[in-house]
Order: sequence, then structure tokens, then C-alpha cells
Amino acid sequence: MELQAHIRLSPDLGIRAALLPGDPARLDRVAKRLTNVRELAYNREYRSISGEYRGMGVLVVSTGIGGASAAIAVEELHNIGVRAMVRIGSCGALQKEVALGDLVIPTGAVREDGASNMYIDPRYPAVPNAELLTALIAAAEEIGAPYHAGIARSHDSFYTDNEDALHNKWASANVLGSDMETAALFTVASLRGIMAGSVLNNVVSCGESTTESIGGYVDGEALSMKGEENEIIVALKALHSIRGRFGG
Repeated sequence: MELQAHIRLSPDLGIRAALLPGDPARLDRVAKRLTNVRELAYNREYRSISGEYRGMGVLVVSTGIGGASAAIAVEELHNIGVRAMVRIGSCGALQKEVALGDLVIPTGAVREDGASNMYIDPRYPAVPNAELLTALIAAAEEIGAPYHAGIARSHDSFYTDNEDALHNKWASANVLGSDMETAALFTVASLRGIMAGSVLNNVVSCGESTTESIGGYVDGEALSMKGEENEIIVALKALHSIRGRFGG
């Protein structure tokens, strides 16, 4: 069967659920939670594996950095039959109560990215599937993971000349944290009828330098790595709990 142009996967996989990390290396950590793991493809930023979680088939596909590449992954996964997706990514905190390693579960996202705005009027909301959102919160509660549910912000650059002003603007609006992909995921998924959610691991404390904090995360900072472990478990548990809704 014909392969999708970027993710290089085809519909004959027959898998309905997917996790979407940004970083291709994160697939190795997800694989530890799955059985019957198979490496599938690696093209550009899109690395993929398949496996099973408690009998449910799961794809894990990295999306790289930003809403544009995430939107491509969402579209092509939809083309091959995936009907439920959870982003497992990182974010930077905009509120002091969001500690390193805490999870942010977005109930909506500020669409400050380019990709979602190419699809539809900016007044269209970027929101998760309600049932999947509820399942993510329940899973975080079940495993005792520290989490915060609320609004996230998706943007397109770490290096603009007014980063401090932007952070202060959205912090004052009670936005919990910033990432680069959630708004595109929510917007495209809503338009295509996909069940989508997002769970983000906070790797940057409020008021700290993004580049310095992410450097610590790559070096294996303990709290952030625990947050990554928690987000993987929460996403898998949530998808499994509603698998009957998407044929998983």
C-alpha cells in the first residue's frame, strides 16, 4: 500500500492510537512501556515505532519542532487510520506553581503559531477532545503525578526580541505554560474529527532561561526526567481507558 510522504507509513498497520513526542529520542523511553515493539520508519524528523500497551496497538511518531511538522504528522496519521492521538511533549512554565517535572494538561491552547492559522480563522478554538482530556486527568490522578490543567500557549520561536514581554503577557492571562505544537494538534484534529489530547512535561521553571533549562533537561535533570516518565504513563493509560471509542 502507498506510503505517506513524510511519515512513510501505510494504512495496513491497522493501528488507531498514537503518541506524538517531539523528540525522536523519546521513542526509546516510550518503547520501555510497550510490548512487541517494532521500529518502522525514520524520515526527516519523523521516527516511528509500533507496539502494544495492555493489548492495545500503539504507534509512536516523533513530530520534530513546531506546529508545521506536527500538523503534517497529524494529517498523515489520519490518512492511515489513526483516530486518537496524544502529544507527549515539553513546555516552559508561565506560572510559579508549575514546578520542574510537573505535568501541564492543556484544556485549550493559545494559537500563537503559524500552522493552525493557515487552516482556519483564528477565532476557531484549539481545544482537546473532552473525553480524552478527562481520561488524561484521571490517569494523572491515578498515578499521583503532579499536574495542572488549564490553558497552554503554542508559539513559533524561542529567540524573538521581546520574549520577556510575551511571557509576561500570557502569564498575566493565567496561561500555564508554553510549547510549540499543541495548538496545531488540537486545531487539525478538530477539523479532521480526531480525538486529540496533550500532556506536557515542564522543563523550564517560570522566569528561567529556556536554553539553559533545556540544556539541563538533555543532560538528564532528575525532576524533568520523572515528568517525562509520568507523561508517557498518563498518555498510555488515558488512551487505553477510552479505546472502545476509537476502535483501539
